[in-house]
Amino acid sequence: MEAARRGAEAGAQSQHALAFEFVAALASELSGGKIDLPSFPDVAIRVRRALGDDKTTIDQIVRIVGSEPALAARLLKMSNSAALNRSGRQVTELRTAIARMGYNMVRSAAISFAMAQIRASSGLKGLEKPLDALWRTSTYVAAFCYVLAKNHTGRNPDESFLAGLLHGVGRLYILTRTPRFPALLGDAASLDEIMRNWHANIAKAILENWELSEELVQAVADQDDISREHDGAADLADILVCANMMAAYLETPADLVLNMSGVSSFRRLGLDAANCSKILAESRDEIEALRQALGS
Repeated sequence: MEAARRGAEAGAQSQHALAFEFVAALASELSGGKIDLPSFPDVAIRVRRALGDDKTTIDQIVRIVGSEPALAARLLKMSNSAALNRSGRQVTELRTAIARMGYNMVRSAAISFAMAQIRASSGLKGLEKPLDALWRTSTYVAAFCYVLAKNHTGRNPDESFLAGLLHGVGRLYILTRTPRFPALLGDAASLDEIMRNWHANIAKAILENWELSEELVQAVADQDDISREHDGAADLADILVCANMMAAYLETPADLVLNMSGVSSFRRLGLDAANCSKILAESRDEIEALRQALGS
C-alpha cells in the first residue's frame, strides 16, 4: 500500500512538472512574440493583413482570395448560403460575393478555411477529436453571437460572428503545442486546467498580433468573466459571454436557466429565462444555417 501511495505521488509530481514545463514554454513564446499557428495557410494570413489595411481595395481582396481556389470556393459557398443570401440570388463572381458578405464575413471565411487546414495537418495527428470538438463549439458560439447581436442589440452581427468564431483561438494554440508534450494528451485534467487558465490571455495576444479591433480583442479576453460589470448598452463582450453559455447549454436549456442567474450580460441584452428558452427553440434553423455556411 505504501509503495503504491508513493508511486501515485511520484506520478502526480511528474505530471505537475510536465504541465509546468508546458506552461513555461507557452509563456516564453508569448513574451517573445512568437505566436504563429502551425499549418495556418499563407493565403489566410494575406487576407487578414489586407483586410486590416484601410487602403486595401476590393479588387486586391479578390486577387488574394482568387489565388487559392479552395478558399475562393468556400467564400462563394458561404456567400450563397441560406444564412447570408437573403435574396436567393446565387452569385458566381468573387467580387460580388465579397461585396455581399462584407469584410468581417470574408475574415470569417478565411478563418474557417484556415481551421480546416489546421485540422487536416499531418503534424497534429492524434488531435482530431479535440480539434473537431473545438471547431464545433466555435461555430455554435459564432452563430449565437450573430443571432444575439442582430435581434437583441444594435451591434454589427458580422463583427459579433467573427468574435464568436475566434473565441477559441487560445485553445487552438494550446492544442497545436501539445505534440511537443505527448504525455499531456493522456492527462485530460492537466490539459483542461491549462486551457482554463491560459486560453483567454493567449487569444488576446494572438488577436492583438493580428491587429484586430481593440473591442473584439478585449471581448475575447473577457469571455469567461461572467461577473463583469459596465455602464451603458450591451457590448461585444456581453454578446460573447451570453453566446458561450447558450452554446454550452444548447441541449439542456433548463441548466442554462439555472446558470444565467446573476450574469449581468444577459440583463444588458434584455434576456431572461423565458426569452432565452424561446431563442434556443426559434433560432435553431438559423443557427444551423450559419454553421453550415462555415462548412460545419
